[in-house]
Amino acid sequence: MPLPPPTGPLVTRGTVAAQLRELGVQDGETLLVHSSLKSLGWVCGGPVAVVQGFLDALGPDGTLVVPTQSGDLSDPALWAHPPVPEEWWAPIRLSMPAYDPQTTPSRGVGAIPETVRTWPGALRSAHPQTSFAAIGARAREVVDGHATDCRLGEQSPLARLEALHARVLLLGAGYDSCTAFHLAEYRIPSPLVKVGRPGPFGWETVTEVSITSDRFDELGHDFERDRPVVRGKVGAADARLFPVADAVAYAERWLALHRPREEEILHPPA
Repeated sequence: MPLPPPTGPLVTRGTVAAQLRELGVQDGETLLVHSSLKSLGWVCGGPVAVVQGFLDALGPDGTLVVPTQSGDLSDPALWAHPPVPEEWWAPIRLSMPAYDPQTTPSRGVGAIPETVRTWPGALRSAHPQTSFAAIGARAREVVDGHATDCRLGEQSPLARLEALHARVLLLGAGYDSCTAFHLAEYRIPSPLVKVGRPGPFGWETVTEVSITSDRFDELGHDFERDRPVVRGKVGAADARLFPVADAVAYAERWLALHRPREEEILHPPA
């Protein structure tokens, strides 16, 4: 039986760039993008064409930033999708390769960030689980200095993006993927958690702020109601554009009121 024809719209490098400009993306700006490739429609050239379109819209003085998280570099005792047998935990901890910005693939963030990560000239930050990759004029300024015990806080690219007056673009992605909201968790009382992961000298445990995207969809709904958010389309994808600083400031107030969390150290399963 023949396969059905692809559903549209047809999206090209040129349409991505043009529709980003129509949305308000400006030449020379710094843009943090959370994206879903499949939401765009049928893309001629796949994620490569999308990245090219972004770079065209941002121009030679702009900077494209994406999350390149690698959450699988974590304690197997906490894995749930799928879980692994308990007798595997020790050998996994012993043999799991340590994070390498050049070779460790991203996971769970989609095809567009993975394409940015491997793009010629791309730079990637140092945190082994919550790194960001960037291309463009301010890429090094964004990714340098990401502390390995600060996932998404003051010593992460998020704080640098805030200081650089960067904007967030949600492209076919919901507010539950908005990493800027996590920076707010570091600025209000939040619990701490012991995080296990492979390190350069074997298995290591560090203390981090406990982060969660629980209720970020509600937070995003209220943020969009109360603050200026540019809405539009790129291909078939819903697009939302707003400043990092606005998102962080709003989330600080909202989370403290609607999702308070106690300051305590949370211990993972043994």
